[in-house]
Amino acid sequence: MNVWDNRSLFRLLWPLVVEQILAVTMGAMDTFMVSSAGEAALSGVNIIDNINNLFIIAFTALCTGGTVVVSHYIGRSNAAGAQAASRQLYYVVVLAALLVMVPAMIWRRPVIRFLYGAVAKDVMEAAAVYFLITAASYPFLGVYNACAALFRAAGNSAVPMRIALLVNITNIAGNSLFIYALGLGAMGAAIATLISRIIAAAVLTGMLIRGGTPYINLGGLRRVSLNREMAKRILNVGIPSGLEGSMFQMGRLLTQRIFTSFGTAAIAGNAIASVINSFSYMPGMAYCMALLTVAGQCVGAGDYEGARRNTIKIMKISWITLLFLSLVIFVFMDPVIGFFHLSPEAFRLAKSFLRVHCVSMAVGWTFSFALPNALRAAGDARYVMIAAAVSMFAVRVSFSYLITFTLGAGPLGVWIAMGLDFLSRGGCYLHRWLGGKWREKRVI
Repeated sequence: MNVWDNRSLFRLLWPLVVEQILAVTMGAMDTFMVSSAGEAALSGVNIIDNINNLFIIAFTALCTGGTVVVSHYIGRSNAAGAQAASRQLYYVVVLAALLVMVPAMIWRRPVIRFLYGAVAKDVMEAAAVYFLITAASYPFLGVYNACAALFRAAGNSAVPMRIALLVNITNIAGNSLFIYALGLGAMGAAIATLISRIIAAAVLTGMLIRGGTPYINLGGLRRVSLNREMAKRILNVGIPSGLEGSMFQMGRLLTQRIFTSFGTAAIAGNAIASVINSFSYMPGMAYCMALLTVAGQCVGAGDYEGARRNTIKIMKISWITLLFLSLVIFVFMDPVIGFFHLSPEAFRLAKSFLRVHCVSMAVGWTFSFALPNALRAAGDARYVMIAAAVSMFAVRVSFSYLITFTLGAGPLGVWIAMGLDFLSRGGCYLHRWLGGKWREKRVI
């Protein structure tokens, strides 16, 4: 059975690409608008965004578990199972977000000092207030991600795209008010983020309560009823994915600390390089999401050949797209970096970071981040977690310190080590996929 012909794949993919463009645009606009408040505010927001990403990745991983389970039920044409899984995903994500939110708000300053050491006082103040307010948005972010994941699992990527547009408009309007008009700097950016996430969570929840689709809806959500077996199925994929994502971000935080030892210019240069390269990830992240739905539904229906064929097709599209974007960024990086308010030293560092990244992304990103989603969709999330953790700490973290300090490459060493990590984990995933062990896994 192959319901995923070229036309249906296109209908799934293009809204996902647009959604990723909107998501990255919001992050870039945050960075650009905060940069007008000075490098201290920019650096404070950047280091907290790195911490926030640790929790965001965990929420997204739980949603990945829900997407895989729901897509398997849809592949089997089991509407009751898909609906039950949808409600359990909502409960699990909300609970996880609340458990993370409270400690983050209380111990934000010790967390910053532990991860980044001694930072300048003005950077610490900007970071602390930004952390406090954005932590309050975790439950709404979790709900937003869960509801959007449910629509994608059913093959409806247009709704999350439209909500992403709403989030962008709300966030940019909020930034204009709180940063420019009221001069609140990092606090203003955080308030705008909080408001946009509340609106997105409310709108998507309302849509799914009122009906959703034949396979996904949240009717009866207020009558909380935990289904341990269904939650376990979600967590069997979500927990390994969450641990993998959290370890990945923890590894990033350990390497990001290197930039603080080289001063504010290195932090700011890394922040801007990260924002620019995130634009190159936009279509790649869309292809990752598509693989969860497409491969998940094929495997759920027992169509392993369809899963293999469509995975290869999406992987080819991803590799060609990222190669093209790498070339574009490499050619036009000077005017793009110049768009931000950077000192000459920060500009120079950002340019050197991007040069390394363009090469590593074109060669290894698709195998490192898209292919593992096909493995997760088949229920092989544990292998993905182990391979990612080993590569992260044995390659990215270790080599970052080795190349930066022992070999004297400076902060550029972090970006070189990141490229080596792409090659390492990508090779592990490709070996697993070609070996066919993923065909032996079961999700439901």
